[in-house]
Amino acid sequence: MIAYIEPYFLDNDAEATSAVTAAVLSTDGVSESLNIQGEILCGGAAADIAGRDFGGMNCVKPLAVVRPVGPEDIAGAVKAALRSDKLTVAARGNGHSINGQAMAEGGLVVDMSSTAENHFEVGFCGDTAYVDVSGGALWENVLKRCVSEYGLAPRSWTDYLGLTVGGTLSNAGVSGQAFRYGPQTSNVTELDVITGNGDVVTCSEVENSELFFSVLGGLGQFGIITRARVLLQPAPDMVRWIRVVYTEFDEFTRDAEWLVSQKDESSSFDYVEGFVFVNGDDPVNGWPTVPLHPDHDFDPTRLPQSSGSVLYCLELCLHYRDSDSNSTVDKRVERLIERLRFIEGLRFEVDLSYVDFLLRVKRSEEIAKEIGTWETPHPWLNLFVSKRDIGEFNRTVFKELVKNGVNGPMLVYPLLRSRWDDRMSVEVPEGEIFYIVALLRFVPPCTKASSVEKLVAQNQEIVHWCVRNGTDFKLYLPHYKSREEWIRHFGNRWSRFVDRKAMFDPMAILSPGQKIFNRSP
Repeated sequence: MIAYIEPYFLDNDAEATSAVTAAVLSTDGVSESLNIQGEILCGGAAADIAGRDFGGMNCVKPLAVVRPVGPEDIAGAVKAALRSDKLTVAARGNGHSINGQAMAEGGLVVDMSSTAENHFEVGFCGDTAYVDVSGGALWENVLKRCVSEYGLAPRSWTDYLGLTVGGTLSNAGVSGQAFRYGPQTSNVTELDVITGNGDVVTCSEVENSELFFSVLGGLGQFGIITRARVLLQPAPDMVRWIRVVYTEFDEFTRDAEWLVSQKDESSSFDYVEGFVFVNGDDPVNGWPTVPLHPDHDFDPTRLPQSSGSVLYCLELCLHYRDSDSNSTVDKRVERLIERLRFIEGLRFEVDLSYVDFLLRVKRSEEIAKEIGTWETPHPWLNLFVSKRDIGEFNRTVFKELVKNGVNGPMLVYPLLRSRWDDRMSVEVPEGEIFYIVALLRFVPPCTKASSVEKLVAQNQEIVHWCVRNGTDFKLYLPHYKSREEWIRHFGNRWSRFVDRKAMFDPMAILSPGQKIFNRSP
């Protein structure tokens, strides 16, 4: 299979011929030398690693998978593509893209997992702690090492931590801490990046700043992140995890917005999220999904008769130390929660370690693997919706289109635009408060392809409704099929995005799976 790489390269490139031979002889005796010390996989082995992603709805064949030893190998792969007429390069973290964004049909896929241990160093700049980690490191491993070895932790997270540092920083990285600290992209101060020109560049807010802000939220279009400097804070020991239930969306959003808007950290919880669930006993979509402990029961008699087809749950956390007494924690919780207008008797709470809380989705992953839904397609939809339009979105989408659930979480909670830096490439709606909406569908095993297509069509129906309705929204983890849709997504910042592409990846080598730009010969 490696023989097929040969036509992409020019014979007279000195770097390609003088480097370590990283490819092997194919059956017809043609060999190709690349400036790579790591491993190259072709044929079926490459397709097994990088031919599919977590979304499970795309299947493509890469030319080869590169497992780099370090940034020089990644730069070598990019330079090899530059010497070709049509070769592209995609960085693959843990393969959790949904719509093939980290794929490269007929191109080179860089498996970043081989670099996961290349960096881990905690340091201080004045009183501010940070950790330098590899772009291929998993957040769950960053968490464990920072807490166990230093008693420190990053400030902002995603819900699921089986994702790579470079992967989430190329999008945004959002969870229940983002209202306070911003997304993960707002919590890094320095990056090492391989650009589409094959350059190895260190960048920050003050050094090569245009590249720094381009890459953060840049969908992999401007560079591959090989190292990130992530801000740290003292890690709490424990978490009081609370869920409270609402029947009315207006009351749910009013309380959520009040909590995330508090200026004083002591006047709010440390984590604020929310979700929609079906008003019924469906074990996957309904009441049973709310209680936090097997001994907790959801009592539907507490619900007013006027309750609609869906209900709303506000999810909250308060951090504390082992040295804090139970009465101290209880008082802090009650002081914060007494202003909330949830349904009396539908409050659930547990105490668990900080690390266990952040790894809470790991157990869901294990269950999904046991029942076979981890490997099935995942037609997920993630959006940012403005505060102005979230009420109408609730009435049309939550209460009508998906009123029977999506066989997975339906997240909705507010974020603050002031915690996001407009210099970054990620797009969010106008207004200080906007909402993240995530329809995280899990498909049962043996589901027919036609049924999956219907779910994809429903996602498209929701997006099309937003467009027709004039909703101020942006896709998060965006996926579009036409240039016109991408232009609409970026709006008046499209020209900036194009200019950045021309500066850092003028041949459109990087991240072809996003389908934003076509490879230039």
